Amino acid sequence: MAVFVACVSVVLLNVYAGVLVLLRSWVYGVRLYRPMLLNIALSFVPVLGAIVAVAGLFGLPALLSLTSVRPGIASAAIWVYLIAGTCVWVLFFPNAIYLITELNFSHRRDDDPVPLWYDIVQTLTLTLSGIANAVLSLAVVQTAFVLLIDPDSSDAVPASSWAFAGVIIVLGAVGVYLGRYLRFNSWDARHPASLLRKLGSHLRQRGKALEAGGFVLTHAVLIGLVYAPVYGLGYRALVAG
Repeated sequence: MAVFVACVSVVLLNVYAGVLVLLRSWVYGVRLYRPMLLNIALSFVPVLGAIVAVAGLFGLPALLSLTSVRPGIASAAIWVYLIAGTCVWVLFFPNAIYLITELNFSHRRDDDPVPLWYDIVQTLTLTLSGIANAVLSLAVVQTAFVLLIDPDSSDAVPASSWAFAGVIIVLGAVGVYLGRYLRFNSWDARHPASLLRKLGSHLRQRGKALEAGGFVLTHAVLIGLVYAPVYGLGYRALVAG
């Protein structure tokens, strides 16, 4: 029940963020800042992706068992699905954390008629919705990882799954940096050579490598400090239920 309430709360937080963006335009008569609505939608993609991927992961063996596919081929198909699904999810995961960067108030102008207090609440809600999406989607994937690697685990979360979550959080922070400063999107991974070339050129600029390291470290620590206790409590509630 607690897990269900948490999921509903995350959805409502996303809806509230979208409503505040719309009301900003309607109430104060300013131009609708569409990038925020797009970012809310993109930040929720990892949640949907995690749920669909995990549902498919546990449904695929049952589906294959109804066919005449040999066990070896069926096992290979499941591993291909697992690896491909995880890679796709990892590519979109930074979209959730990315909303932290909206706190720069880039949408606001000096002569903006919108009160500052409204923009503070709107942008903070937007940021929290992104963090909530990141936590929920990673929690779904980490739980699937636990069920696959250590299905007989006790009330304690397996250390290997914490290591997995840590790597994902760091990769997510790297993705946010690439999106904010190099303007890369998840689908730009289709051109890895171009991505690496631009990244290398960027990091060779004076001070950029240090800046990138600090950006990734601080964002990863923030998400980690939020995620670890939330997942620990959620996992114990799930096991107890």
